Amino acid sequence: MKLIITEKPSVAREFAKVLNGSFQNKGSYLESGKWIITWCVGHLVTMSYPEKYDEKLKQWRLDTLPFMPKEYKYEIIERVQNQYNVVQNLLQREDVTEIYNAGDSGREGEYIQRLVFMMAKPNPKAEIKRVWIDSQTEEEILRGIKEAKPESEYDSISDSAYLRAKEDYLIGINFSRLLSIIYGNRLAKSLNQDYFAISVGRVMTCVLGMIVSREREIRNFVKTKYYKIIGSFGTEKGSFTAEWKVNEKSKLYESNLLYNESGFKSEDEAKKFIASLAKKEAIVTEIKKTKQKENAPLLFNLAEIQNECTKKFKIKPDETLEIIQALYEKKLVTYPRTDARVLSTAVSKEISKNLNGLAKRFQDEEIQSIIKKMIDEKYSTNLAKTKYVNDSKITDHYAIIPTGQGFENYNALNQLQKDIYKLIVKRFLAIFYPPAEYNKVNVTVNIENETFYGTGKVCIKRGFLDVLKPENKEVSKRKKSEIEENQKEESEKSDDTENTNLEVLNTLKKKDILEVQNFELKDAETSPPSRYNSGNLVIAMEGAGKLIEDEELREQLRGAGIGTSATRGEIIKKLERIQYIKINNKTQIVTPTEKGEAIFDVVNQSMPDMLNPKLTASWEKGLEMVAKKEIKPEIFMEKLEKYIQSKFDKLVVRF
Repeated sequence: MKLIITEKPSVAREFAKVLNGSFQNKGSYLESGKWIITWCVGHLVTMSYPEKYDEKLKQWRLDTLPFMPKEYKYEIIERVQNQYNVVQNLLQREDVTEIYNAGDSGREGEYIQRLVFMMAKPNPKAEIKRVWIDSQTEEEILRGIKEAKPESEYDSISDSAYLRAKEDYLIGINFSRLLSIIYGNRLAKSLNQDYFAISVGRVMTCVLGMIVSREREIRNFVKTKYYKIIGSFGTEKGSFTAEWKVNEKSKLYESNLLYNESGFKSEDEAKKFIASLAKKEAIVTEIKKTKQKENAPLLFNLAEIQNECTKKFKIKPDETLEIIQALYEKKLVTYPRTDARVLSTAVSKEISKNLNGLAKRFQDEEIQSIIKKMIDEKYSTNLAKTKYVNDSKITDHYAIIPTGQGFENYNALNQLQKDIYKLIVKRFLAIFYPPAEYNKVNVTVNIENETFYGTGKVCIKRGFLDVLKPENKEVSKRKKSEIEENQKEESEKSDDTENTNLEVLNTLKKKDILEVQNFELKDAETSPPSRYNSGNLVIAMEGAGKLIEDEELREQLRGAGIGTSATRGEIIKKLERIQYIKINNKTQIVTPTEKGEAIFDVVNQSMPDMLNPKLTASWEKGLEMVAKKEIKPEIFMEKLEKYIQSKFDKLVVRF
């Protein structure tokens, strides 16, 4: 017999359908003449708390810390004991000759299954193999089973998973207890509570630090007002506007009257400057005409789709993951817990299958018109040499894309699930469209060595914008007013006021003399940074604490972030659950609570490096190096224990 263990019952049923055997439902597993399929229900096994090592460790006392066991204890989670017993019995069956680990294809999925194997002690005569798949489609499941590799080939991922759990366990237990012992009473009094336990985590404390630091930066921000000068210049064909900026020829170069290159500190000084330009000749000194191209953005990884869904639908990252996981299990999209935003070379060669499936089976008018235009215009589907295919930027899985299958499940989706599926489809189809093209004109106007700069820009070919920014946007009925308001704000930001200048600027020639119609004084002021929302907080976590708005730059700088794609949404959810942060349900804006700020102050006073995104990211990088076999697990563990001991030594001396 061959035994398959999946992560949940719904996945097990899909495997049974694909294997096409006459399976009998045995309650907690399925069995045919050749195959047995059972499942975990998430985690079946967990790490034991310190009191399971020694009852005395139940009390939080300084003399029992730091707690760093030489051998770790694990136990069955009580509420899933029955399912564990079923899995254990099947693993130990004498007639089972092959065992297929078909858990979720990622570090956490590997950890869930390895814990079960470690505790259950499978039949030693059975060969254990790993099924690693990118979607739940029939072909992919069959391929995964056929090409299953010996489980030992995934040992480094397993090592990384065990280390991640031990790291979170040791840091969480030791520093939560230590800081509670040292600071708990003080915090309880300040927050008017009888008792206060401090919860510290490798990742969540760092994220709390990002949120509190941002809030205090906003709170302490003092706005500075300054004044810009906009000139209006006339020609025979019309008029255009241009903004004054200082340069080396200006009489105000390096003057302390200026706030920045285009702003005066004082309104009176700005008015004096305008007066000095009265009745002076304005001459065109430079004209630069260019054509610009803008390619479709890269495909979605989990962080990007979480951010997009927060913007469009005002939902939290963990809700987005839950929805995309459901789409994955219904065969509609590929594996969701991915950091990659590109495709592999192998997948790009088969991409016509995904496109054909959408074209033939996805009954959506807008999507069908997008595909029809691709066909009519003969847009290339050869992605091999584009930025959308890059094997070096893929670790476990490629980007999230539609499979072109699973449409038998589509009608059962709710409206939000359909909307998010359509987002993924449109981002995918956009990469086959040509770039958007713009005409741009930059004009320099000189008035006695004072320089004004005018710009005009217009889109001449929409290209991929026909997919991602259609003129007639369709929105769901759910939260319709909120989505429309969000789209309005985005439209206002992207509305290019430079267009009004373009027609006139195109008629200008170098050395043209212009009519100075008037100068307008424009008030401006510095603004504080924006608060995080739950979506762009995930992006900041991915960027090790930096919220990088520019998509191309974000991709270039992307490395080991804070947490992983699979855990970031849960970390934010936990911070909210333990009341360290608040998330506005309508706007998704994130703010710290009084309790959260108190915890921040304690950590900042005692062990500030726990708040440093670079440190947290470096630990994540270490785990990645273990997974890639670049360092041995023993070295990582040794460094971790030394770090914990050194922190304790310093804090206990101060206490």
